[in-house]
Amino acid sequence: MSDLTEVEVLWLEKRIENRIRFGRIVEERKIDRHRRVLSFAPGSIFAFVRWTSNDFGTVISRIDILRAAAPGQRCSTVPYVKPGGEILLRLSGWSKVERVLQTADAIEALGINPADVAPDHWHHVHNRLSVNENPRFYTKARHQAWLRRQRVMR
Repeated sequence: MSDLTEVEVLWLEKRIENRIRFGRIVEERKIDRHRRVLSFAPGSIFAFVRWTSNDFGTVISRIDILRAAAPGQRCSTVPYVKPGGEILLRLSGWSKVERVLQTADAIEALGINPADVAPDHWHHVHNRLSVNENPRFYTKARHQAWLRRQRVMR
């Protein structure tokens, strides 16, 4: 068994798109021309976007921001993710998914990798968007505070 968290991504044109929006991939394995397995180190944060449609339109539009589980750590099961992960954000419906993607874009515009953002911020974004409220912006000052907190906790 591997200590890595594996995510199966799939792309079938105009039907299914399971992809990683951000995260540090440590290993990649191609299954066939439509599927790959991407692996993440324990404790790393990544965003997994799932979209499915049929002849009548979109069926599923979902985003999960997860922290990869460490060996022996409890985790939640998520489709296509083995063994699972700690759910920091889980939203469905295109309007909410789009807002999360815009939030990740805004964080990147600050020069910060969304995978490095304080996990509490992703919980905050989840909670606010769940009730159709605007989340607070992530700032460089907040990020610096998070980095200092991590150094102190080590």
